[in-house]
Amino acid sequence: QVQLVESGGGLVQPGGSLRLSCAASGSILNIYGMGWYRQAPGKQRELVAAITSGGSTNYADSMNGRFTLSRDNGKNTVDLQMNSLSPEDTAVYYCYADVMAVFSRRRDYWGQGTQVTVSS
Repeated sequence: QVQLVESGGGLVQPGGSLRLSCAASGSILNIYGMGWYRQAPGKQRELVAAITSGGSTNYADSMNGRFTLSRDNGKNTVDLQMNSLSPEDTAVYYCYADVMAVFSRRRDYWGQGTQVTVSS
């Protein structure tokens, strides 16, 4: 089994910053891609950012350089630094990891989600 535990969500004022963290644990043989998705009320889940095991990153255009994704392969963690937040960034943010685990086929695992609310 593989578990993803997220932390760092909360309430922030427009223009503020938050840092989301996600840690993967369990019977992990290898983690390929990791990253974050988000889902706002009434909208589909969308990619925020992703990072490969080699450190190559991919950001959604709407992030406009405000977000930075980083990864620690030794700790199986991925962090999302979010700056210049706006109310449009309000959503539940989900961490994911593309994992090969012991006695399991390669597949995506998801965290439980963490709420980010941007409001004055």
